[in-house]
Amino acid sequence: MDISEIQDLIKFIAKAGVTEVEIEKKDFKITIKSEMPKKKGAAAAEATIQVPVPVAAMPQAPIAAVAPAAAPAPAPAAAPEAPTANTDEDNYITVKSPMIGTFYRRSAPDKPTFVEVGSTVGNGDVLCVIEAMKLFNEIESEVSGKIVKILVDDNSPVEYDQPLFLVDPS
Repeated sequence: MDISEIQDLIKFIAKAGVTEVEIEKKDFKITIKSEMPKKKGAAAAEATIQVPVPVAAMPQAPIAAVAPAAAPAPAPAAAPEAPTANTDEDNYITVKSPMIGTFYRRSAPDKPTFVEVGSTVGNGDVLCVIEAMKLFNEIESEVSGKIVKILVDDNSPVEYDQPLFLVDPS
């Protein structure tokens, strides 16, 4: 991207009334922030261009040679624990977050929670609400079963595909 393209982009952003734009490509990253002054018609824009600098990789040999005998001892101890923990949860279906937002167990502070541990849910029952950009999205169950575990605290942020509930379908 050359300087004339950047200037055209700044002019376009000033006319559109957008306050911030960030463009990231393979070789560079540009962030344009526009502050609308108190006077109408004029706009002050600030542009930041960042070009990544390659970082040399550290050699991995010294790290591996530090303690080769210590690594095998924890591995056998951890191996039996993993299958036993997974076998309990393998029978359960994990309900995951379909979006990024804030997790709520109730529709309003004075309302009861949608589900508790031990609640029986059917296909289409509301499990929780996730608020994203001031929109409250009801998350419905896609399976029938019993809530075994609630994995997220009320009023906490959640990521896309983060586990929310464990449901026993039996």
